[in-house]
Amino acid sequence: MNQTSTAVTSSVSSSVATASPWASVARDSRVGVICASWHTDVVHQARDALVAELGQQGMPTGHIAHFDVPGAFEIPLLAKRLAQSGRFDAIIGCALVVNGGIYRHEFVSSAVIDGLMRVQLDTDVPVLSAVLTPRDFHEHADHLEFFRAHFVKKGVEVAQSCLAAIAQLQRVEGLLAEQAA
Repeated sequence: MNQTSTAVTSSVSSSVATASPWASVARDSRVGVICASWHTDVVHQARDALVAELGQQGMPTGHIAHFDVPGAFEIPLLAKRLAQSGRFDAIIGCALVVNGGIYRHEFVSSAVIDGLMRVQLDTDVPVLSAVLTPRDFHEHADHLEFFRAHFVKKGVEVAQSCLAAIAQLQRVEGLLAEQAA
């Protein structure tokens, strides 16, 4: 996501003042947002930023459905159900996975990201991740403030990537339909 988002961000920055490059995509699409309930003070920064960015790009508020799950580990199953419903053009998962000392956060983050990729490939619905796994996270004021701000940035990036992915899939579907005709 980061590499694509960087390119998307630079192209959007110059054109936001005029018109959203994804206005028609945003207006007609529906997105499901799944948030883990751990560290909501940080995770909801991404959620709120992505909702604001989708709105700024033209997506009606009613086209964004919000879901909460106990933790990051539960995001892929709900993403699968939402994708299979046919009601969403994309799914976004948001979580902060930290090393809690009981088990390695690498296991959880790997399972979540692998699960999200599997859902995407199995359902043909873009599934994007704002599931971040900092190597060192400590619940003190400096880290909390840093990660709150970082999650705002990641929320904007994932929203832009979401619209770009939907637009690209629509373009491919159009090209395939032309070739079939």
